[in-house]
Amino acid sequence: MTKKITFILLITCVLSVNAQRSEEFRESCTSIMVGRKASADGSVMTSHTCDGRYRTWMDIEPASTYPQGSVTKIYQGALFTQTPDDMRRFMQDTTLRFRTSDYEVALKVKGEIPQAPETYAFLNTAYPCMNEKNLAIGETTTEGRPELVNENGMFLIEELERIALQRCTTARDAIVLIGKLIKQYGYADIGECITLADKNEVWHLEIFGEGKDRIGGVWAARRIPDDHVGISANIPRIGELNLKDKDNYMASDNVFEAAKRLGYWDGKEPFKFWKVYGGVEKPFSMREFFVLSSLAPSLNLSRDADELPFSVKPEKPISVADVLKFFRATYEGTTYDMTKNLLIKRKKADSDEYETVRSPYASPWPTRDLTATYNYHKDSTINWVRNIAVPQCSYAHVIQIRGYLPDEIACVAYFANDNPGQSPRIPVYAKILRTPQSMLFSGHKYYEPEAFAWRMRRANKLASIRWQELRSKIETPRDSLENKMFAEQHRIENEALKIFREHGDVAGREYLTRYLEDCVKDTETIWQSIENDLWFSFIRGL
Repeated sequence: MTKKITFILLITCVLSVNAQRSEEFRESCTSIMVGRKASADGSVMTSHTCDGRYRTWMDIEPASTYPQGSVTKIYQGALFTQTPDDMRRFMQDTTLRFRTSDYEVALKVKGEIPQAPETYAFLNTAYPCMNEKNLAIGETTTEGRPELVNENGMFLIEELERIALQRCTTARDAIVLIGKLIKQYGYADIGECITLADKNEVWHLEIFGEGKDRIGGVWAARRIPDDHVGISANIPRIGELNLKDKDNYMASDNVFEAAKRLGYWDGKEPFKFWKVYGGVEKPFSMREFFVLSSLAPSLNLSRDADELPFSVKPEKPISVADVLKFFRATYEGTTYDMTKNLLIKRKKADSDEYETVRSPYASPWPTRDLTATYNYHKDSTINWVRNIAVPQCSYAHVIQIRGYLPDEIACVAYFANDNPGQSPRIPVYAKILRTPQSMLFSGHKYYEPEAFAWRMRRANKLASIRWQELRSKIETPRDSLENKMFAEQHRIENEALKIFREHGDVAGREYLTRYLEDCVKDTETIWQSIENDLWFSFIRGL
């Protein structure tokens, strides 16, 4: 008990996350998209970091069939539930509310729509992300103009994702369905981007409301070229719309009319979706610049530019491991590295000479108060910049869809809880039957020792205190686990495919499910050992 209390106080006092910054909401998620000819193996990828206090529990919502005339409820507030049981309890008590440390949210029914005769199983994360038909979705909030939001609409973005995954098999079909739902029932959220991938292509879809007096919405979608990589990071990025090119563009039928009616576009100057509906000065920030310029250095992209390319052709094909590396990025070794000025003089071993080195306390994830403390003593010691990897991350995934493989094993999410710069990835296949027990508990409301998120977070946060000294205790086993995952992937998938063909669908799904359970158990055991070791590192204090 003493150890637990000490840990909670330590985290509260020393490592309060960057989510307290005023720019938290606008800087909350990242999605990288990879076309099949841009990837090293011909796969398509999308991704998501859910950077904020959202639920971390996830389960499999099973496939089902429904009689004619059935309806399905559309919800608000499910992002903040603590376990899957909260949804079941809500059916008996529709006044149920959920409190995070900052605010209270009511789970409520926004409305009903006709149910489909058949729905597909999907991975039910806070922002639903993958179904059994190998359709995948990433997400990033773009916010947009506040006057566009109409809360009388029915759909928030996570519910549009859920319905699309239950009913669609391709990215294009999902976009069309989402457009129809927005037009008929209304969009109630702030600006959002979702990135939809199937085995052939990946699309970037941006959605906004159309004002306080209209139940509806406006949206535009642009396809990432097969040999390109794109990114969305909380800023709208779609520019001019060539709607005659139906292979690469889609939009709501009111996209131009609403812009004129709302006074955002005079019909004469070039129409740029990001400018008209996003209301931003330019359609990129640090994260977009870092990823696109890293992939295509010969383009000599500049942060001072008015725009960056919507997507770029990478100068060499990229792998899943490359994408995971981007999601660990803290700009270390670049001019944007927040630890570059956090230096100390240290006596060399076996010598009377001194050397200048990074302070053991130099962390790429400084809190607001720590940043203010350093900068009080010397201005600009830390120049804050938004890393891709952040400590307030609830969960992250990179979803790979390999159209050259049988459907049973084609789609896999490389999943992590907590800071993606620290936590290892775990393979979650689209065909699993259930998630491990520890993934049924959330980690966003309070300390929950049963939650997989906290089983990662405890060691991660401890290591962050003296990151330069202790980082190897996290990075070495993280890399080892990921290397093992990739090394055994071919064997695991071949065995799974054999079971699917010889023993049927349920047996194959069970094999992939147990593999996930084994991976989670191994990771939890290793991270518990790391945590124990890290506690001993502080035996004489911080």
